[in-house]
Amino acid sequence: METLKEIQDFFHNGYVDYRPNLTVDCAIFGYHGGELQLLLVKNKVFTKWCLPGGYVRKDENLDRAAARITAERAGLENLFLKQFKTFGEPGRNSPRSVDGDKLLELTGIRISEESWLTGETASVGFYSITDMVNANPKADFLSSECRWFSIDQLPPLGFDHDEMVREALFTMRMHLYHFPIGKNLLPAKFTLKEIRQFYEVMSGKQLNASNFPNKLISLGLIVKLDEKRNIGAHRSPTYYKFDDEVYEGALSEGLVLV
Repeated sequence: METLKEIQDFFHNGYVDYRPNLTVDCAIFGYHGGELQLLLVKNKVFTKWCLPGGYVRKDENLDRAAARITAERAGLENLFLKQFKTFGEPGRNSPRSVDGDKLLELTGIRISEESWLTGETASVGFYSITDMVNANPKADFLSSECRWFSIDQLPPLGFDHDEMVREALFTMRMHLYHFPIGKNLLPAKFTLKEIRQFYEVMSGKQLNASNFPNKLISLGLIVKLDEKRNIGAHRSPTYYKFDDEVYEGALSEGLVLV
């Protein structure tokens, strides 16, 4: 929501189009230059960093809601999105976390106890992975900033979003060995060293320099090209690429990379 009018209509009449007690929050991981980062939004009302999220519309399912929110915040569509956990501890979205005076100053609205927004809310967590270069982070009317943070240097997060990030990272790293990723995060052609480095950064683990790439080759996930990288007097490494058909099949059916 980009304008004051849209925000005011959401607070007053949002129950018409949105499900009052159901939200999604998205852990959008970004990979670039051998580093893993996370996209966060800083809310103006309680001045803390959070995962991008929002209420689920009545005319969309959870997957479409997550896709809409990642598109709105990161400017990206058709991302690989995976649901990882639902969060519903009592008091997780306590109104006491919101600065009522700040909200009134920004919007002219003070939330009453009868508001559709005051009930206990459960949030479904999704994660996605993208190349940061392709993203276009964007803050909305109630956000002061939207930007990337190194996964090792995250600020304290609002509500229960610290727990959400831990769960998202754990699940992503578990899924890493059952669903292929990297096709949109690596160059069209890459060396075995580059794909191993990518998986090491994403998994947070050191991988065997030969066993892991050989596993990808034996699965048919990557194929060797008749082309080498020219690095001068040193040994020139061979280029590889993803096999599109095998990759898409593994993405939908799963596989075992270890």
